[in-house]
Amino acid sequence: PGGGGPGGDGAAAQQPGPSTPWAAGAQGDVYMVPEPLPEGTAKHTISIFVADEAGIINRVAGVFARRNANIESLAVGLNVDKALFTVVVSGGEREIQNLVCQVGKLVKVRTVEDITGYTRVDRELVLLKVNTPPGAARQEVLQLANIFRAQVVDVSEVDCTLAISGDPGKTYALEKALRKFGLSQVARTGKISLRRGADHLQANSGLWGERSRRARLAARHERGGKAGAGNEAEGRGSAPSAWELEEAELGRTMNDVYTSSISEDGAWTIDYMIDKGHNTQPEGDTELRRNTLSILVNDKPGVLGQVSGVFARRGYNVQSLAVGPAEQKGLSRITMVSPGSRESILKLQKQLYRLIEVVNIEVITDIPHTSRELMLIKVRCWPDQRSEVLDICKIFRANVVDAQMESLMLEVQGRESKMNALQQMLLPYGILEVARTGRVALTRGSGVDTAFLDTQSVQRLF
Repeated sequence: PGGGGPGGDGAAAQQPGPSTPWAAGAQGDVYMVPEPLPEGTAKHTISIFVADEAGIINRVAGVFARRNANIESLAVGLNVDKALFTVVVSGGEREIQNLVCQVGKLVKVRTVEDITGYTRVDRELVLLKVNTPPGAARQEVLQLANIFRAQVVDVSEVDCTLAISGDPGKTYALEKALRKFGLSQVARTGKISLRRGADHLQANSGLWGERSRRARLAARHERGGKAGAGNEAEGRGSAPSAWELEEAELGRTMNDVYTSSISEDGAWTIDYMIDKGHNTQPEGDTELRRNTLSILVNDKPGVLGQVSGVFARRGYNVQSLAVGPAEQKGLSRITMVSPGSRESILKLQKQLYRLIEVVNIEVITDIPHTSRELMLIKVRCWPDQRSEVLDICKIFRANVVDAQMESLMLEVQGRESKMNALQQMLLPYGILEVARTGRVALTRGSGVDTAFLDTQSVQRLF
């Protein structure tokens, strides 16, 4: 989507011959039988730090679509008013440099960087619904889940749903192993990446610039601590110091844009719909809520821009976006979260069906479903604080994926509330950088979840 799958850049795809190693099982899914990239072409990982605005996803995707760039995956999770896009795109060196330059010209883009050459951590999240009735087949599936450290998130009489996070090679290996049982649905986030170590994107303003500034102020304050203490002891410390003035100034803007969806200004309430002049609330329907849409599309260049353009033109803001290849050859699944009323979302669904490349749309807000997000978070952590941070990791079942003398990088998956709670706990230590995927969701084969049971009259017999 946005650039299509393999061969989406218009170049003739190289057909594997019978002697090539990837020709084995050529009848399998296109994503399970990789093809070599054309000569002079390589995959690049681009990080784009943006300030949120209605239609920003459409504009970013439009830059790639207009240049027929082959986007393999895209991940973005909005937090309050800023977001970090991670885009994997194939192309030549000069072509990628031109894309980076063009994306950087967008008004709300703070910084763009090709991080392909850096030592980094890559992660993605996949939900897999496997057709396995009880019996020997299910036992084998559970054994594979244990080997790949996947989690079972739903079980029914005819299938089970697994959630796995890791580098793309790990997730594709599990998907390939499960295909012999039959996959009814696959929801994949795009890849997210963060550089290893304490280095991070240097945005012009916002989270990371302020964090770096605070670190410099803290070091300066520590160096001059004795002198300041002496002045205070002699009674000459009544006037605020330069440190205190700068600290007070930072305090007014220090709220981490990635701390929580519940902010003082209510940016993640239903009023998060940016275009106030566009009436997306139908008459007689006052219930506004966050809606989850699962959109199955043909894997063609520009599809992501077409889909996000429908949202932008009608004044809807996309709070979460996850794009990845689906369970069938040539199809991709887009999972989007957008606020709106029930009737307005139904109208939006009809508008999306008018797009030629849209195959199926499912609004799963009211259907029992399982949803997951993935987050990489880099936190400043000195050696004497490491045990405290590791204790927090155990509570939230987060994994440490990188450790340096002055920082730790954590990987955690789960619901949005879990991500927000972890960020709040780590905020006092100093959050250096955050990358989040959008939400991915699949309907539950069991047909029940907590939200569904809260609307039913349930009688328990013991």
